Amino acid sequence: MKKVLIANRGEIAVRIAHTCAEAGISSVAIFADPDAEALHVRVADEAYSLEGDAVPDTYLNVDKILAIAKRSGADAIHPGYGFLAERAEVAQAVIDAGLTWIGPNPETIELLGDKVAARKIAQKVGAPLVKGSDGNVSDSREARAIAEELGFPIAIKAAYGGGGRGMRVVHKLADVEEAFESAVRESQAAFGRSECYLEQFLERPRHVEAQVIADSHGNVFVLGTRDCSLQRRNQKLIEEAPAPFLTDEQKSLIVNSARDICREAGYIGVGTVEYLLGASGTISFLEVNTRIQVEHTVTEEVTGIDMVLAQLQIADGQPVPLAGDVEPTGHAFEFRINAEDVGRGFLPATGTVDVFDPPTGPGIRVDTGVHTDSVISGRYDSMLAKVIISGISRKHAIRRARRALKELRIRGITTVLPFHRAVLEEEAFTSDEGLGVYTTWIENEFAARIEGDPAFRQAVPSQERVRMMIEVDGKNAKLGVPAAFMRALVSGGGGAGLEALQGTAQEETANPDELRSPMAGSVLKVLVSDGEEVEQGDPIVVLEAMKTETPVPAHRAGTIESLKVAVGDKVALDDLLAQFATE
Repeated sequence: MKKVLIANRGEIAVRIAHTCAEAGISSVAIFADPDAEALHVRVADEAYSLEGDAVPDTYLNVDKILAIAKRSGADAIHPGYGFLAERAEVAQAVIDAGLTWIGPNPETIELLGDKVAARKIAQKVGAPLVKGSDGNVSDSREARAIAEELGFPIAIKAAYGGGGRGMRVVHKLADVEEAFESAVRESQAAFGRSECYLEQFLERPRHVEAQVIADSHGNVFVLGTRDCSLQRRNQKLIEEAPAPFLTDEQKSLIVNSARDICREAGYIGVGTVEYLLGASGTISFLEVNTRIQVEHTVTEEVTGIDMVLAQLQIADGQPVPLAGDVEPTGHAFEFRINAEDVGRGFLPATGTVDVFDPPTGPGIRVDTGVHTDSVISGRYDSMLAKVIISGISRKHAIRRARRALKELRIRGITTVLPFHRAVLEEEAFTSDEGLGVYTTWIENEFAARIEGDPAFRQAVPSQERVRMMIEVDGKNAKLGVPAAFMRALVSGGGGAGLEALQGTAQEETANPDELRSPMAGSVLKVLVSDGEEVEQGDPIVVLEAMKTETPVPAHRAGTIESLKVAVGDKVALDDLLAQFATE
């Protein structure tokens, strides 16, 4: 292996390029038009344009990527995570092109990527497993019937999904059909596959996983456990290794069944076997992720093993240089720094990173794909960076994390930093007696605190714009600029205009007859009609941004006088969605 094309973007592309450089392997970056100045483009040895901006035309365009691999002379492709990483047909296309695919073989990806098939493997090797549907569910009516049989709560899951997308937890029969249809839509949008299945959902579960590494010489090892229970909308925010407060029996069951599942599937590469651990102590197999995980960093910090380097070595046919399972040393946390507004229910945020000033010091690692002046759009995942903290014990790592997250400065865009800082003071997370958080802890227990605490309200730059006619090369053109920017220019770059530009201006009084968008995104679904009466909290539209669906509820009861958007429309933060009739 001499040259690796990195079929990804952001922090994972940077991470792979770094390891390639240390291994003496050349790296090739690819980029869509909005990423022309991105960090992964800078750090790779070579970079090639995908000539476009839409995701299907760029990072998901296999033909373009293979053409660039040929043009650049790359002999291997690393997919990172997301995008093409778990698509068996892509792995096969790479192999058919005479290139090395850095990941499991296509047959294994297909087998384990189908969560229904993975459940059958788990059953065969005796892994712990809750009851579920016998295969994929054909439609929402069948989902309702199966849910009634299984009992509540139930989880609706994308059969080919990952990262929490295409998953809905339902607690009552009346919600099953809409939840199923929503899961199908999100799965299709995120993975290009719409199949979903049902299974029982454990109450107040922790999310625990085992890191597996296997080579083509028959070696299958487990590199300890992780806990990823702090999630919002089924997507992880904080991960740690090793998983704390497991009994010896629970740890043994997870580690041994993870090894057995991967061995039975003929797994080769780096992968993760995930489980739910119920409040009662019940453990249930969840899925196998046939790629490197976002949270692989915490395993690296407590084992000293470079997981990306291991991927390169395994893909090159080398044996894993281990004698057996690895016991972790110390403790590590990973904090995902997402562009999301905690005070608005973790809604995706967009804008420009005016300042990115990471923390420093012992035991602190920052993996990122952004820098000062990076522009964050709604096209991609919301993660800006990962702050990884390690210490000699969990308690020590928590103290170090408090200091590091206090030092981290990000300006110009809202992030989840206030949440991370607050969680590090929560007894449910920091107690020496046990872990009190679980996968829906934020929604069930922490959301009320967010609503009442001004610390979670971050200033949002005004979306108001001024448009004017200008002359360019003898031709008239219309120019639109932020109104605050124009006021700043008129006032000589200071005063109230500049303050507004920096997002510190006072919010205008909201019009009670107007429902405005809480985020930038695309209108995925319109749920009401003109003239329809609604109650406060009724969903009006569903927006999609950063691969996630977000229902927008009515802010008050009343009559919809006129809808201002249709399916497919693009909206910005604070755009008018619906006009209510004046009471």
